[in-house]
Amino acid sequence: MAEFREKKAIFVQMADRLCDEIVAGRYDADGRIPSVREYAVLLEVNTNTAMKTYELLAREGIIYNRRGMGYYVSPEARQKILERRLQEFTDDTLPELFRRMRQLGIGIDDVERAWKKYLAET
Repeated sequence: MAEFREKKAIFVQMADRLCDEIVAGRYDADGRIPSVREYAVLLEVNTNTAMKTYELLAREGIIYNRRGMGYYVSPEARQKILERRLQEFTDDTLPELFRRMRQLGIGIDDVERAWKKYLAET
């Protein structure tokens, strides 16, 4: 069963999950994804919630519907997802990170050392 957070609508969290799977290579460009019903059963949610997820991703050009055959990953889906996530990171995450760094007295040198340590450990 999927775990959902309260701060974000479930269908948006489901879209994020499907995008994660696309980026990870679980679903290839022009490859079929689970049907709305299959995805709803997999995540134990209402079919209408899964449908909202698929409608959202279709509007964003991440997936497309082949009438009578199901939903497929758009050829440019991975790139669109990465571009959107980079923009969100730049617009949302970085400003908060910079605010916290200033608040805690963390400098860019500290971040660089931590980054190099992280890379060495992974």
